[in-house]
Amino acid sequence: MATKTDTNSAFQPNEQTPQTDKDNQVKRSQAINLIRAKLDDIYNNEPDAIAEEKEVLATPVRSKHQQFMYELTTSGKDLVQIQTQWHNYYQSLSDAEKRQVWQEFYDSNQNAASMQVISTTEPDKKVVSVNTPQQLTQQANRRIASRTENLHKQLKSASKIKRSDVKPLAKITLKQHFQSLLFGLSLGVVAVIVVLFGFFNEVIIAPFIQPSRNDTATPIILSTESVAPSSTPEVIIPKINVEIPVDYSVNTTNENVIENDLEGGVIHYPTTSFPGQTGNAAFFGHSSNNIFNPGKYKFAFVLLHDLVDGDVFYLTYNSKIYAYKVFSTSIVSPNDVSVLNPIPGHIATATLITCDPPGTSINRLIVVGDQISPSPSGDTPATPLVTAGSVKQLPSNGPSLWDRYISTVWGKVITGLVAVGLIYLVWRWSTREPKWY
Repeated sequence: MATKTDTNSAFQPNEQTPQTDKDNQVKRSQAINLIRAKLDDIYNNEPDAIAEEKEVLATPVRSKHQQFMYELTTSGKDLVQIQTQWHNYYQSLSDAEKRQVWQEFYDSNQNAASMQVISTTEPDKKVVSVNTPQQLTQQANRRIASRTENLHKQLKSASKIKRSDVKPLAKITLKQHFQSLLFGLSLGVVAVIVVLFGFFNEVIIAPFIQPSRNDTATPIILSTESVAPSSTPEVIIPKINVEIPVDYSVNTTNENVIENDLEGGVIHYPTTSFPGQTGNAAFFGHSSNNIFNPGKYKFAFVLLHDLVDGDVFYLTYNSKIYAYKVFSTSIVSPNDVSVLNPIPGHIATATLITCDPPGTSINRLIVVGDQISPSPSGDTPATPLVTAGSVKQLPSNGPSLWDRYISTVWGKVITGLVAVGLIYLVWRWSTREPKWY
């Protein structure tokens, strides 16, 4: 009896108690509520479609450079014109604006996706699709390919132009070649003349110095009675219209000191006698000096070569007037200091000395005159300020601008560099290969 009961119970369904069923219903209800809460949270955080549509349709804010490129790409111009205008625009920007253009380029390429508005079947609704970076790359490649194809078409059409339609460049005629060569040579000659005049103007100007023509009001002195001694000792040469102060205070044969004193006129050489003394009184003056050098007596004796035997010149000294008559003119070398010595057979003489040719220091022009008034018989013995034993060369004209330039360190360096540059250019020209056209 018991065995039958167990067998039947094995085939009956498992019956749950009321408490277990109640617990299961509570768990299902909690799960459903959790799912509903999550869905509500998702829908509550969803962006407003209308606001999103307005944001997408709003005109993007572009920089000045982006706006220029946008207007350029939408202008309908071809690729060549777009590239040319963008290149010109970019070159006109400052360095800071160029950096801004590149920064905008980097920022635009770092975006993960771009938003694009696509119209649906309903005209009043729009949805937003997202382009991935791969899609953006494909779109860019398609645009580049399209523009490249257009460029090839333009080049192909340009290649079809007939040569007869193209006007050839005009050939340069022989006359034009000659005119160009003449123009270049003229400019070169002008440059050379300017340089030579700056460095050696004393030689260029000297032949044109004519004091007697420039100062016609100066009287021609015919006798000592018409000469009145002034407070400043002078040398007066009527024939060449010279009346220049003489410095008798020089007490050295130093070349630099003499050059400095010659700026004030004519100097009495200190190893010779004075007017009114026996012997030979020597006087130095510039024939022609650089116009850029100081002093206003640069051309004191420039016309001294016009004096001939029999001409008269005068020296005023110690309120007296001494007249001398020329009896000798000669040209000697600079080291012929014998012209400073007394002249045998002549009691009292005066020697005027200057450089020759004018503007150079190559030789010395010597003009010697005998004292004719007052009579030399009353002259006193010579009392020179300096002994003549230390004199080895006659004074010269002042240094030219070239001499002063080349004597400096910078002058030597610059001249050397110019010479090396010219040698290099000549070498390159002589070793260049001929071009075949």
